[in-house]
Amino acid sequence: MQIITDIGTLIVSTPGTCGGRPRITVHNIVIDFNAGIKPEEIVAQRPQLMLAQVYAALAYYYANKEVIDTEIVGEIEEYDRLEAEYTAKRQ
Repeated sequence: MQIITDIGTLIVSTPGTCGGRPRITVHNIVIDFNAGIKPEEIVAQRPQLMLAQVYAALAYYYANKEVIDTEIVGEIEEYDRLEAEYTAKRQ
């Protein structure tokens, strides 16, 4: 008998770890996917993931697209700010 997986168990969020987000975040998967990397390729690059987890992350993203897109933009802006600050200190 085949076991049915509850897709709610495929994404895990732990308070205090990665800001309460999964260790490999939905953001990581979405950034790769939006860069043209296919779900199968994401799994090949991150063998600790199951294909079902990548699709669950993408479903979560599309259900919360506006919020996640805003968070990703904020993370990129923070990264750019920190990089510029670090570069300025090195000069």
